[in-house]
Amino acid sequence: MKIIPTSIRDAFIIESEPISDDRGFFASLSNSNEFKKQNLETEYDRMAVSQNNKKGTLRGLHYQLPPKQEVKLIRCIKGKIYDVIVDIRKSSPSYKKYFAVELTPENLKSLYAPKGVAHAFLTLSDNTQVLYQISSDYQPDLYRGVRFNDPAFGIFWPIAPTIIHPRDASYPDFTDKDAV
Repeated sequence: MKIIPTSIRDAFIIESEPISDDRGFFASLSNSNEFKKQNLETEYDRMAVSQNNKKGTLRGLHYQLPPKQEVKLIRCIKGKIYDVIVDIRKSSPSYKKYFAVELTPENLKSLYAPKGVAHAFLTLSDNTQVLYQISSDYQPDLYRGVRFNDPAFGIFWPIAPTIIHPRDASYPDFTDKDAV
């Protein structure tokens, strides 16, 4: 397993290295010992799956406020997604910057999203499933979002989103007072 830094502080690509033979392959998707060496979260309160029926479905940008900020380990288990995180930590050198990666079951990559980033994904194929490991329980009173096309971030989206939940489409632009 490779743990590869991204342009966002404390965010990583987790790249599984399959061991193949005539049966197929075996690959570790996460490893607490390797995560601990990098000071990454190793305990997750919940695991969730998101089913997305149509290409062009956008979910996000979501985040949760302290004291229940979330670390997320995100993996596409069916289909293809364009996965995006935006650093909303005012003290971070990557504040207001974004990082994006394509995740598929075939490329065996996961995105490790640290506390203090907003997360979104856009489906690039029909019938897509995304698996999350999340470090904190969902707290509706602490749950927030930022609009996916906020000019403050300048996120490039490879295709135009066609399905967006009304809540996600109506999030306000990000301001410094929203920083965590």
